[in-house]
Amino acid sequence: MTPVQIETYVDAAAAALGLRLRPDHRPGVLRYFALAADLAAVIDAVPLAPHHEPAVAFSPVVPKEKEQ
Repeated sequence: MTPVQIETYVDAAAAALGLRLRPDHRPGVLRYFALAADLAAVIDAVPLAPHHEPAVAFSPVVPKEKEQ
């Protein structure tokens, strides 16, 4: 998203939610939203096929120690 798109979106979302952004908070909100948009673009760039599905549950596995 461009800086203008981010400002437009943040302003519209704040208005829709009835939030008033203080002038001293606005730069931080815009900076954070730009960061979130950049991270979303990275994830969105990963190609997925129709057969890819989210896991039902995440089960962490303890890493094996390397043999020396």
